[in-house]
Amino acid sequence: MKRLLSSLAALLLLAPAACGGGDDGTDGAGTLKVGAILSLTGNYAPLGSEDKKAVELAVQQINTAGGLLGRQVELLVRDDKSQPEQSVLGFNELKGDVVAVIGSPFSNSALATIPQVDRAKIPYVSLTPADEQVNPVHPYVFVVPATSATYADRILQYYQAQKYTKVAVAHDSRSSYANAGTAGMRAKAAQYGITLVADEEFQTTTTEFSAVLNHVKAAGAQALTVWSTGAPAVAFAKQYATAGVGLPLMFTGSQASTLWLKPTGAAAEGVFVASSIAVVGDALPAGPQRTAIDELSTPFTTQYGYPPPQFAADGYTGVKLLAAAITTADSADPGKIRDAFEGLNLTTPNGTYRYSATDHAGLTADYISINTVKGGKFVATEWALSKLAK
Repeated sequence: MKRLLSSLAALLLLAPAACGGGDDGTDGAGTLKVGAILSLTGNYAPLGSEDKKAVELAVQQINTAGGLLGRQVELLVRDDKSQPEQSVLGFNELKGDVVAVIGSPFSNSALATIPQVDRAKIPYVSLTPADEQVNPVHPYVFVVPATSATYADRILQYYQAQKYTKVAVAHDSRSSYANAGTAGMRAKAAQYGITLVADEEFQTTTTEFSAVLNHVKAAGAQALTVWSTGAPAVAFAKQYATAGVGLPLMFTGSQASTLWLKPTGAAAEGVFVASSIAVVGDALPAGPQRTAIDELSTPFTTQYGYPPPQFAADGYTGVKLLAAAITTADSADPGKIRDAFEGLNLTTPNGTYRYSATDHAGLTADYISINTVKGGKFVATEWALSKLAK
């Protein structure tokens, strides 16, 4: 009888392992589960849809090469519907099943989700550049795109090189990304000998920008930077083209996509757009950076018929960074993956990341290109090429 009871007890102890599952992101089939919260519907669907294509491409490449830790990667996708509360719900659905989560491209969604990440202690690889995610550092949050402040710094570098001393800014006051970028320009302008002579606000739903443009014209600025995501940037560029402002117009990485180029049409010609180095990778010389970009751009362009935009570069890079952290950790344990992130030094389509315990952004302004639109394409400026080649 005692032997029977001992055998039953042993079986009960082994049962959970035999059934699979648990908190290590694996199941009985041996897959390694990774979550992705993306904006697939709503205002930010143009961002999330491109992220999804590239995330799936990266996962496919990893699985074709044998997977991670000897397992195939299983991607579990949730749509935040461009709504922060839906991102939180998506994370809560995923957190018990995955080793890490690739986060929303919508800044407001990511910021709403981070408190849950802090509690759950699961690596969150964010596809949005809002500075609040990494300043202060959140232990399990790692940002993929260059932060808004980093973009601001690169744009100011370019303006200084052009000898501009008076610059205007317009931004979407409802966007954390746009607010952070504008704050970055305010904070750093003086060190580049630049004064912000106009600081105009609009909202995500704004469609008429005549008042903003009139204020900019009257301010005596030498250039205008617009911080916006989604539809307002198209309307702004079209109205700017016919308003006779006569100043260089600069957008940021959110417009580094055919999703902005195509609807903007002829009004995009001559406009400046700051972007990830990946967007203009074909202008780079052969080397590790060009190779990392080609690994994304060649199959992406073949499959979809256009080069990968900024958002695709972010999604693909996010998976590559996560895969490197899992491989370095040699474990599916979220805590060990987090620790591995802090020592990563990896060249990706977006540039070389060097995360540390005090830097969860990992990317410097050196990997941001300043481009112009020529013939419906993004073309790196001579200034950018001289900097990116170093």
